[in-house]
Formats: sequence, C-alpha cells, structure tokens
Amino acid sequence: MAKEWLLNSAMNRFQLNFKRNVGATSESIRKCSPKTLDEWRDYYFKNVKSEEHIADLGKKLYVKITEVIQAEVAEITEQDCIDYMVQLVINRTFDGYMTEIQTIYGQLQNILGVKIEPAPDEWDRLFNVDFFIKTGNKYIGLQIKPVNTGIQLPEIFKEYAIQTETHKKFTAKFGGKVFYIFSEKVNGKKEIANKDVIREIREEIERLK
Repeated sequence: MAKEWLLNSAMNRFQLNFKRNVGATSESIRKCSPKTLDEWRDYYFKNVKSEEHIADLGKKLYVKITEVIQAEVAEITEQDCIDYMVQLVINRTFDGYMTEIQTIYGQLQNILGVKIEPAPDEWDRLFNVDFFIKTGNKYIGLQIKPVNTGIQLPEIFKEYAIQTETHKKFTAKFGGKVFYIFSEKVNGKKEIANKDVIREIREEIERLK
C-alpha cells in the first residue's frame, strides 16, 4: 500500500499520467470498446502509445523517486516537520474557517445578524432542509441550491414543487417557513442570487418573535 501511494504521488506530481504523456486514455478505450483486457492492451499499444514509450515513462518515474524525491527527503529536518504541523493545525485551520464564513450561509448569517446552524441529518431526509435559524422555540428552514450550467433553474423549480409538501410538514412541526437560497459564482466567489429572500427571511424572523 505504501509503495503504491508513493508511486501514485510521484506520477501525479511529475505529470507522467497526463494526456500529453499517455494519450487520451478515456477517449481511446471508448473508441476501442474492448471486451477483454488483452484486447484493450493490444489496441492501446498499436493506436495510442507504444509499449516502449510507457516503459520509458516507468524508467523516468523511477529516476524521479530514487534521485529527485530521495534528495528532497534527505534535506528535511525535524524543525521542518514541526513547522509544517503547526502550520497545518493553526494556519490552515484558520484559513479554512475564513473560507467557510464566506460561503452562502456565512454571508447570510452576517447580513441577518442571527446564528445559522446546519440541520440535523434527520431534517435533511424528512424535510429537505440544509440549515436552520432558531427564533424562540420555533425554527426557520433554509435550503441552498447552486445555480450554474449543470443545474438549470427550471429543474430547481420542479424540485421545489416536489419538496413543497415536506416543507409544509416542517412549518407545521416547527412553526417557521422553509426558504430557498440560490447561490451563484460571481468572479469566482459565491453570492446569493435571489437577494429578495433576505427580506422575506427577516419578515419571518419578526413574525415568529
């Protein structure tokens, strides 16, 4: 297992499995439509890359591991390892936390000035709710949906119609409505697409007070 991990890490690091080195393997195997491993092997070596070429990549991988990586490992000190662990536990955890609060629910939490919490798994299954806001002894449900090229709005609205009944059950049990928040990427950052929902949630919070 350790050997495979090392081989895989080095192969990816030095990009020996990239298309420019091994060809379009996914495309090629679909074009070949092999019934057996031997059929695919014969096709690949004849039409994509030669057996000698793949062997040369293997030899290159060996050099990278035994010379480049081995030399790098020899330079690592105990202090390097201590510094890395501190950076991982402190710096990267903080960076991850800051990234988290930049997400949609983090933005919404800051805008509304209320605590927004992840819904229990049971609520997700029964009521299709991702997050909730607690107001007194009542709850408001939130469901976040990304809007991008892979998920079209008509599909989301169709899903919303199907989930309406579960949202009604949530309201009947917990008192608050369930709101859809659509998220979209703008200049690489997530933003709330349907900003009118912020006003609606505020009104619901006031209603439940």
